[in-house]
Amino acid sequence: MQQKAQGKADPLDNEKPAAVVAPISMGYTVKISNYGWDQSDKFVKIYITLPGVHQVPPENVQVHFTERSFDLLVKNLNGKSYSMIVNNLLKPISVDGSSKKVKTDTVLILCRKKAENTRWDYLTQVEKECKEKEKPSYDTESDPSEGLMNVLKKIYEDGDDDMKRTINKAWVESREKQAKGDIEF
Repeated sequence: MQQKAQGKADPLDNEKPAAVVAPISMGYTVKISNYGWDQSDKFVKIYITLPGVHQVPPENVQVHFTERSFDLLVKNLNGKSYSMIVNNLLKPISVDGSSKKVKTDTVLILCRKKAENTRWDYLTQVEKECKEKEKPSYDTESDPSEGLMNVLKKIYEDGDDDMKRTINKAWVESREKQAKGDIEF
């Protein structure tokens, strides 16, 4: 019996043990879109609030700089990674002079300006282009009522259905009064 048991080993004994896989501690990556920024003569400072970031190991907070961009990666903060990529900075920065600081619940990114004592009105080129499209143009040469008409056109184009009905109603009533001669200019 004993020989039979030795010769006929349990098939489960011959199987190789399964590889031990370490559990993956990182979950998904969260894109950071909420931040504040400020500037001094030498630096553009970006403030990112991440509760508990000061408790992660320093090697888990990485920033990579180029002349016109930076990207931040915070690994394994409360089971998630956090990422922020900013491309097309308004002006060039010094890669060597730029750095990061981790403070209580905040990551501070310091982008060293290549041209010191210059003012950045916007953080990125895209932000500048968007804001400048929104600005009304002040043309002193044209008819003043034309500017008002342009503002009304913009309100009409951007407005919802109720706004369009209101503007149309006001326009029709105004034209009717003009036709009757009730309005004096």
